[in-house]
Amino acid sequence: MANNQTTKTLSLTDYGIENATIHYQLSPEELHKVTLEKQMGVEADSGALAVNTGKFTGRSPLDRFIVKDDVTADKIWWGDINIPFASDKFDKLYDKVVAYLSGKEIFVRDSYACADPAYRTDIRVINEYPWSNLFAHNMFLRPSEEELANFNEEWLIVNAPGFLADPAVDGTRQSNFAILNFTKKIALIGGTGYTGEIKKGIFSALNFILPVYKNTLPMHCSANVGEANDTAIFFGLSGTGKTTLSADPNRKLIGDDEHGWTAENKVFNFEGGCYAKVINLSAEKEPDIFNAIKPGALLENVIMNDKGTVDFDDVSITQNTRVSYPIYHINNIQQPSIGENPKNIFFLTADAFGVLPPISKLTPGQAAYHFISGYTAKVAGTEDGIDEPLPSFSACFGAPFMPLHPTKYAEMLSRKMQEAGVNVWLVNTGWTGGPYGVGSRMSLKYTRAMITAALEGKLKDVEYITHPIFNLAMPTTCPNVPAEVLNPKQTWKDAAAYDEKATKLAEFFKQNFEKFEEYANEEIMAGGPKS
Repeated sequence: MANNQTTKTLSLTDYGIENATIHYQLSPEELHKVTLEKQMGVEADSGALAVNTGKFTGRSPLDRFIVKDDVTADKIWWGDINIPFASDKFDKLYDKVVAYLSGKEIFVRDSYACADPAYRTDIRVINEYPWSNLFAHNMFLRPSEEELANFNEEWLIVNAPGFLADPAVDGTRQSNFAILNFTKKIALIGGTGYTGEIKKGIFSALNFILPVYKNTLPMHCSANVGEANDTAIFFGLSGTGKTTLSADPNRKLIGDDEHGWTAENKVFNFEGGCYAKVINLSAEKEPDIFNAIKPGALLENVIMNDKGTVDFDDVSITQNTRVSYPIYHINNIQQPSIGENPKNIFFLTADAFGVLPPISKLTPGQAAYHFISGYTAKVAGTEDGIDEPLPSFSACFGAPFMPLHPTKYAEMLSRKMQEAGVNVWLVNTGWTGGPYGVGSRMSLKYTRAMITAALEGKLKDVEYITHPIFNLAMPTTCPNVPAEVLNPKQTWKDAAAYDEKATKLAEFFKQNFEKFEEYANEEIMAGGPKS
């Protein structure tokens, strides 16, 4: 297995891991081979490696903890999202995990997060499984051999899927856990093979470090850059079109999920790869993702036939089927993954109530309000005739990963918007002509045309009218989009039914925002629907 990188002498005794067989910095090809040899995965006909992550096929939010100590006690927004964990309990659990890993075959990788050298965070990942180490290769940035020679990690990830905690003794909720310790700079993960915990652990850490210590806004978003060197940022929850709309043949992709916006007005990717959902994937709908599934990619929890052909429509293991791949599997990328001059931000929402405008321009106060709200809607099932959409709010479009209070990020965004002269747009990729079950999904062709018009400055001098309930500025014309599409009320047959549904959604917004009111300033409060 040796190559010029695995020959580096490495000891894990400083971490408490004794007598381990250490495989350092194995290549994707080697990790693929080892996984097959250990019968921990199979090869798909695309050449990608496919594994089953075991009991957990997604994150376990109630088992994510942050050590409460002098660094974090007064800064973290403690509650159901950020659950406190005692320092002494962490130390004892850490000792148990490294004792468990001692004597085993261990896979170690040095990597880093944050593409901007001024914000680079060096990371050492210690994995029990070879395919988890492949995930780390794909998702984190990859140092040169010269950088590896003098590597000193700032953060340590210890990942032991086979270790099960004893809740009665260890202070966990159940046998799995993902714990961040900001004083010791350790992410400790056990009892779960779901690789997303590795990625989200470091993302959550950066969501604390960057705003608190480095005056940089962390964002759960995708980003791309145009030929004029203008950067666009796309926020959006699952199913809103974030990946699809940021993949633009006329613009280079900076990254698809996690970014920082610096005081120097640059936007940089945290990651070195992509972790994409593959449910219902096809070459026609998502060609970039489909074509990225090749040797070096890691498929999770998919179903294949005897010939290794993946059935992307089969969700018998989970709906959260995934693939990780290094960003260089995508053709049209920005290298390095840094953009300057952010000019447009898009908040994407799939409004199943069918009442929000397909595009509207936001004031700084409205931008902060909608950023804190993080709205989209889930379509309800058809059981028992239920066709009412369900509103879904996730603060900052990424609440599970935000250690600070959402208003901290929102005020930072609002300030940076004004300093940089950025336009912020709310884009409804959801329903038009009525709610889910009555209307139809917004045409992707029209949504792309609206985003292109915004990017090209073609919505700058057009006439705007104000939405009577949400107070949003709606353009009356847009190139390549019928005028009647731009005003959602005009697409409904029953104007009174539209007003009733819009008022109902506005009430959902207000109810959700009540928990933020005491922290929000007047400008943010004024950004919501009319009272």
